[in-house]
Amino acid sequence: MEDTSKYLIHANVTADGVVERSDVVGAIFGQTEGLLGDELDLRDLRQSQKVGRIDVEIRSTAGQSHGHLTIATSLDKVETATLAAALETIDRVGPCRASLEVSEIEDVRAAKRKDVVDRAKELLETGFDDTVMSSEEILAEVRQHVRVEDITEYEGLPAGPRVTDSDAIIVVEGRADVLTLLKYGIKNAIAVEGTNVPDAVAELTRHRTVTAFLDGDRGGDLILEELEQVGEIDYVAFAPAGDSVEELDHHQLFTALRNKVPYETVSSLSEPRAAIAATDGSASPAPAPSGDPIDPDAPASTDDSATRVERQSASSESQESTPQQAGAGADATAGSDDPDDATAADDTAAQSPTPATVYGHATDIIRRGTHHVRLLDAENEPITEADAGKAYTVLEECEPVATTLVLDDVLTQQLLDVAADSGVDRIIARSLGQFTKQPTSVNIHAIDDVAETPPETE
Repeated sequence: MEDTSKYLIHANVTADGVVERSDVVGAIFGQTEGLLGDELDLRDLRQSQKVGRIDVEIRSTAGQSHGHLTIATSLDKVETATLAAALETIDRVGPCRASLEVSEIEDVRAAKRKDVVDRAKELLETGFDDTVMSSEEILAEVRQHVRVEDITEYEGLPAGPRVTDSDAIIVVEGRADVLTLLKYGIKNAIAVEGTNVPDAVAELTRHRTVTAFLDGDRGGDLILEELEQVGEIDYVAFAPAGDSVEELDHHQLFTALRNKVPYETVSSLSEPRAAIAATDGSASPAPAPSGDPIDPDAPASTDDSATRVERQSASSESQESTPQQAGAGADATAGSDDPDDATAADDTAAQSPTPATVYGHATDIIRRGTHHVRLLDAENEPITEADAGKAYTVLEECEPVATTLVLDDVLTQQLLDVAADSGVDRIIARSLGQFTKQPTSVNIHAIDDVAETPPETE
């Protein structure tokens, strides 16, 4: 009956004496019998379940009884109102004079509707996920999932997929560190899984260029000491003091890797981690010819003097090119005293059509002395362009992976290493620096080498 009831009749009862619940129920059935005819007889309505159970709560104090009763019905409004009015004709309960007054007829469905509305409002506020992912966020999440799924094993140890065939590896402490590097696109890491360096890793270090990238705590120091005894290390990098590699974000991770130093410079120090940290933000790691460790082809160098000479040579070449570029810019506007002419010339250059070939892009970027870097896709369409000094950043953040890099600057070993690890196939630069090792996966050209014809690999 409770599931099908439409209305609830609420009434208050008062009796001049002490009465009980059974007295009230008996009075209701006895004094309404035959009052409304056979169709509204309360006993028949109870048997047909059109009227539910009569609930009575009554208490007696100071010789009087007061109570409340509730009757559920599935009758229509008119029939329910008539039945309620009949209840008010009761004037005795048991042996006592009494009165019964209907206080309310409650529409059960209205109460349910109110509950439904209130709950619907609550669900609207809390039940829906209002976050709408942008296209970039969707692609980034899918790429990250693919990268994490790339984790493999090398001799039972967690490793990136390029450990088996890369010329260089990054040794980290645990599986979580390998996953973190994979998340940021570095696929040549292998974990030692503790301070006891496995024989497989020790043997691997003897045939590869090795960067030890360790946590900034005592555990990282112990692993470095163990690696020194059982393997061969070329470079060392540490996470910031107190942090682990797995906790680093994109910027912190690449900053730590760029600040790697050759192992020879810290092997004799009692606290190599502190020595490396001292170079962060204050000076470049002194003897490292390849400052970015993310490239599997990054070579080791033990000749500090040769490295400094290479850097000075590259720096001098870059400085000598600057006046030439300035002169070229001056020639472009010579012969006109009107500053609007120079502006018009710049606008004409900005509106020039996108080159269709790699050599066209090289002419557009390098011959004009823009001091820019431009990344191209497999169809020779530009992906992004920035100041040449930001080449490392745009390479790391480039999506999709660039096929060609055009650089109006000196191509250094460090940038070559980053480009190789990022999947770049070809680089055209204003000039080439000194390289201790050149990755075979990248074709490099100076702009003067390609002259008036595109490179053969185009």
